[in-house]
Amino acid sequence: MNDIKKKNDVTSVGYLCLKNRVKNKKNVAAMTNKIRVLSLDGGGIRGIISCVILKYIEEQLQKYDNPNAKIGDYFDLIAGSSTGGLIACFLLHPNNSKHALFSVDQALELYKKRGDKIFHTSLWDGIINPFGLFDEKLSQKNIEKQLEEVFGTLELKDLVKPCLVTSYDIHQRNAKFFCSHEAHLPIENFYVKDVCRATSAAPTYFEPARIKSLYGQEFILIDGGVYANNPALCAFAEASKIQFSKVFGCKHKKDYPEINDLIIVSIGTGEVLKPYSFDKLKDAGKIKWISPLIDILLSSNAETVNYHLTKMYSTLGVRSQKNYYRLMPQLRNASPEMDNSSEENVYELIQAGMYYIDANRETLNEIVNKLIKNK
Repeated sequence: MNDIKKKNDVTSVGYLCLKNRVKNKKNVAAMTNKIRVLSLDGGGIRGIISCVILKYIEEQLQKYDNPNAKIGDYFDLIAGSSTGGLIACFLLHPNNSKHALFSVDQALELYKKRGDKIFHTSLWDGIINPFGLFDEKLSQKNIEKQLEEVFGTLELKDLVKPCLVTSYDIHQRNAKFFCSHEAHLPIENFYVKDVCRATSAAPTYFEPARIKSLYGQEFILIDGGVYANNPALCAFAEASKIQFSKVFGCKHKKDYPEINDLIIVSIGTGEVLKPYSFDKLKDAGKIKWISPLIDILLSSNAETVNYHLTKMYSTLGVRSQKNYYRLMPQLRNASPEMDNSSEENVYELIQAGMYYIDANRETLNEIVNKLIKNK
């Protein structure tokens, strides 16, 4: 222990992780670990920013805990809306030994390689359907082909950890949550490619998803971002219903956790602060309001969820207050548009994520330490 970093270094991830390893094993075994929740916002191609931040966290886990570490193995529940739902399913894709198959780096490469195919609009489509005024802006065939190639016939029940992926049923007019831990019955089980198609069916971008459960029940669904673009509060509610010790076969996992039992890491896809003037919208009709309204609804939802969780955690003790993290980068030079998959914009989205990492490394390292400590 004499060789451990000196006192001025005690905030480093390396020191904290080493300190955790040398704790008395008996005390560690007697401890009930915190439940670790990851929540991923919607935002289309801007999901690249979330991947960049998660990539840094995963690299630190590999450095200080396990060289083969993957994010999917370090959270007990992952929630996602729209592009966040796609990332959640990708990170929870199982390998042959029922651990996470893909790294965040692979998720990032997926966006870089397939994003342009998903968000591609042909010249002809741009002429006959300018700005998506008369039909959906993007073809569902592109995204369905990409999802088929990535997920194939993978079923929701086979994801490696509990998940919550949001969508909205426009026929039944209620929220539809896809939860892998409840998918042991065919009526709640779906193909993952269909789950991803549903959660990403953003109005005006893609047509609604018509999918069936493995039981045969049909659903007409759109993007869950219409009510939960930031699904962190939904994730909190879902976590409180789960008997984690049974799900993981580990008596040290807290069942039906309350807020002081949870570490919540909520990641946004870039703060959109585009102003709208009175003069621009004072005489606006339905068509002119569509784009601003979607933008405002998505942003305001994310902000409201963050407000509520911040207030909820502020009622806890000093240590537990610090177990809620809202990571929301600035877009900087990147476009706020959800479908701008140009090479230049992909580069700027990556840069926005890197800039956030550089400015918030201490917070991210703190998250890494807590993920390891509560493994």
